[in-house]
Amino acid sequence: MAAPDTSLHTGNDPLRHHAVFNALTGSRASLERAAALGDGLGLALWRNGHDDTAYAQPGHHTLSVYLEGGHSTYRLDQPGNLGAPGRLCLLPADHESRWHVGGTQRFLHLYFDPGYVAWHCVRLLDREPRGLQLRDLTFAEDPHLFAFGQRLAMLDWQAPDARMAGNALAHDAVTHLLLSHATHRAGTDWRGGLSAAARRMVRDWIEAHPEQNPTLGELAALAGLSEYHFARMFRVSFGMPPHAWILRARLQRALRLLGEPGLCLREIAMRAGFASPSHFNNRFRSAFGITPGAWRADRVR
Repeated sequence: MAAPDTSLHTGNDPLRHHAVFNALTGSRASLERAAALGDGLGLALWRNGHDDTAYAQPGHHTLSVYLEGGHSTYRLDQPGNLGAPGRLCLLPADHESRWHVGGTQRFLHLYFDPGYVAWHCVRLLDREPRGLQLRDLTFAEDPHLFAFGQRLAMLDWQAPDARMAGNALAHDAVTHLLLSHATHRAGTDWRGGLSAAARRMVRDWIEAHPEQNPTLGELAALAGLSEYHFARMFRVSFGMPPHAWILRARLQRALRLLGEPGLCLREIAMRAGFASPSHFNNRFRSAFGITPGAWRADRVR
């Protein structure tokens, strides 16, 4: 049995919470390299052959892009549907499947969390995350996603500037997935949640006031609800609690501000709503694996 390549898989591996990554680590698959891109995004480049594997409700989404081989690989419930270079699979968070891996193949995995998809649903599509679902795809053909996969695979993921470029490419890939491979979730229980008008009001207010540090009561007042009811309804409509959404909005604004010349890091921290430069530095590094100063330096090279 071939041992997994663990040269980039240490005890502090940021991908260890991704169930699909862990399943392959414990299989015959060989890991070429892996990296976290921030925003809960993870990349892994694998080789495998003559193996069997299974996935059961991993809790995160996985986009698998076949770069080489795969001609005799199939899903056990779809034995006539075979892989090939350029084809892709999408394994949603609640996905279950068993696979037979034939000859040698090389493939890229992009891992992303439901909260990341929720952010795109609300910001990009103006939809509640519970109303959409990513389709379960097996060896589909999508030239745009294949191109994203090829570009991601060619990046040096250990270089800070490449990780940021990978983050941007991954954003584009998830956007394309939502626009092209998401469907309406049948049987959705629409009880609870904020009204569409309240959701937009709260979303736009947070976007327009990044420097504010609103209390739960202040946000609840915008929607005309009690704090307790608002907190529950916000999570239903936004796919995450208010504090998580606000932090993500601040980090996105900080990224935009870092691209503006003439602004010092202290000014950016203040405008983005962080309590101090050190708070900004810690939150940014935790999210993206790089400090704001290093990100800016790589951007202007």
